Amino acid sequence: MEKPESLPPEQRRVRLDQHDSVRTHVQQQVYDEVKRLERRIETLRLTKAPHAAIMISTYERMICRKKGFLQNWDLS
Repeated sequence: MEKPESLPPEQRRVRLDQHDSVRTHVQQQVYDEVKRLERRIETLRLTKAPHAAIMISTYERMICRKKGFLQNWDLS
């Protein structure tokens, strides 16, 4: 059996997006991040902070991008 170091890079390349364990891990991580951002938004809506609206808008864009990532990789 050949050592992995002796194989050309094309044959050593691993497609991480094709492994279920990696896909599941990434999916869970992104879902957790979205939930955290949604909780932050709810907290900010209850405060009278001067920059709350900007932060809420930023968090909402982040959530949208994360959900888009999940859809693009068929993880949603």
